[in-house]
Amino acid sequence: MELLEITGGTPLKGRVKAAGAKNAATKLLVASLLSDKRCILHNVPDIGDVETTVDLCQEIGSEIHWDRGEGVLEIVTKEIKTSYVPQRFSGSNRIPILMIGALLGRTEEDIMVPTAGGCKIGKRPVNFHLDALTKLGATVEYREMKKEGAYFAQAHKGLKGTVISLPYPSVGATENALLAAVRAKGTTLIENAAMEPEVLDLILFLQKLGALISLEANRIVKVRQATQFYEVQHTVMTDRVEAASFGMAAIGTKGNVFVEGAEHLHLISFLNKVRELGGGFRANREGIEFFYERPLRGGGLLETDVHPGFLTDWQQPFVVLLTQAQGHSVIHETVYENRFGYATTLKEMGADLELFTQCLGPTNCRFAAQNYHHSLIVKGPTPLKGADIAIPDLRAGFAYVLAALIAEGKTRLSNVHFLDRGYERLKEKLSALGAQVSRATPGLSLKTLSEKIPAIK
Repeated sequence: MELLEITGGTPLKGRVKAAGAKNAATKLLVASLLSDKRCILHNVPDIGDVETTVDLCQEIGSEIHWDRGEGVLEIVTKEIKTSYVPQRFSGSNRIPILMIGALLGRTEEDIMVPTAGGCKIGKRPVNFHLDALTKLGATVEYREMKKEGAYFAQAHKGLKGTVISLPYPSVGATENALLAAVRAKGTTLIENAAMEPEVLDLILFLQKLGALISLEANRIVKVRQATQFYEVQHTVMTDRVEAASFGMAAIGTKGNVFVEGAEHLHLISFLNKVRELGGGFRANREGIEFFYERPLRGGGLLETDVHPGFLTDWQQPFVVLLTQAQGHSVIHETVYENRFGYATTLKEMGADLELFTQCLGPTNCRFAAQNYHHSLIVKGPTPLKGADIAIPDLRAGFAYVLAALIAEGKTRLSNVHFLDRGYERLKEKLSALGAQVSRATPGLSLKTLSEKIPAIK
């Protein structure tokens, strides 16, 4: 088990390039399965979730060449060799459930995908997905297997366009409905659709592929049946979570970091909160420079929301920033019911946090009166101290990284594989910015190896 060791107290300075978006690249790979045409993706991040999705696509018949160094991936799926996704992919990430939407129009065979996985941040129910696919004419059912459950789907009579009204603008359900609608006969309207930048990136890719898609008013996406497909060249959008992560690291360590590739348009709500906090930034055509300008001031309210609101994946490291800001700040999580699991560890590091089950904000969210700790008050500034931490999920993982960069002393982070899921070469990027960080397997230091391996005579 590898450890990430960070000694805090060093301001980060320099320039870093944000990678392609995890939540865009993985969905584009699945979308390529809709046709037998060659697709070339640029700016593909070398991260764990992409690797898992590549394995998954190859399992069902995709031919893939991935130049990790250049970030270029070529994929073509001339035929679907199997529509059964193996159980070993159960719980790996959220991608298997999207395979249903992509494969329903490509194969007449029954489709089987294992249960959805990903970080344990809330239930993230798939009923929105299943209801949308059923409306299009698919039959989807859950079956218990020997070890894990699986979803079985088929559309032997074909898919037919319809009106899908999502009860919540779920990103995954919107994407699944989009993928299935591309090959459905007639026209499909997806109402209350998610409009996140990653969803729009998927729509651009699908249009290049041959889909007929238009964005209507009031969160409505209109999809007409595609009758011809084309080869695609597409550049994956920059990861707005990684860009914001390095921005917060710059401000939290009282440093100055230019994040190359950061898109101003994708970070508007985040940048507003940075300004309210007293952090500095300057945006230009190459990216955004983040810097510590003055003592941070809290005292505000932050509510997470669907786009264009404050992204839930920005929330955890932003709370770490608020531990260094003067005053009491309120955070209301409205997207996932279990996103404050990291708070206990931050308190052990010295943070002054208190959790609440009430909605501490003007939005009466889905979790009101359901006994979920989905609101938090943080009091600052408080000094943080290093600790030994087991990372529970991806986004909490970077919150701990930021806390470690700020804290006095050394922090040892285990379960580093969670960070590898979404951050490309994180240790190398932090080192280049001046952080005191190392990554090693305990017990395998050069000194240990030299003691265990006999000298060659």
